Amino acid sequence: MAPGARLIQRVSSTRTFAKVAPHFIPAMDRAVHRLTRGKVILSAQMLPGLILTARGAKSGQPRTTPLACMPEESGSWVLIGSNFGRPGHPAWTANLLKNPDAEVSWKGRTIPVRAVLLAGQERAAAWQAVLGFWPPYATYQARVEREIRLFRLHRR
Repeated sequence: MAPGARLIQRVSSTRTFAKVAPHFIPAMDRAVHRLTRGKVILSAQMLPGLILTARGAKSGQPRTTPLACMPEESGSWVLIGSNFGRPGHPAWTANLLKNPDAEVSWKGRTIPVRAVLLAGQERAAAWQAVLGFWPPYATYQARVEREIRLFRLHRR
């Protein structure tokens, strides 16, 4: 575990973080990603991250969202729709439900992907892996009544 990871996990589990983080982390990640030509996502220095570009569920327009992710040995990624433990699913999850073909910027490369919403045993297994990967997701889930959506992104 990276130095300071436990402290960051504690801080990221707080309600204050859930209120403040959605307003500055995505904007900061987008800016750094642009400035480094897709090579750096600042928040990914603690937790792996990618930039998802998916068509909007209502508009059909490309929507770009920096997201934490759990890379898998198979080359796929699990995305966690935690919304920082706030009520309501994040908009990007609705976009993937309607338009599962998307692309990610991962370590400076653009990769076409297809998103699959996980359910049943597949979701349960992925959720356990996610909790081992980043324990604060358990706090986020306890804070909301909805089931946090998990998506697996496969390379196309």
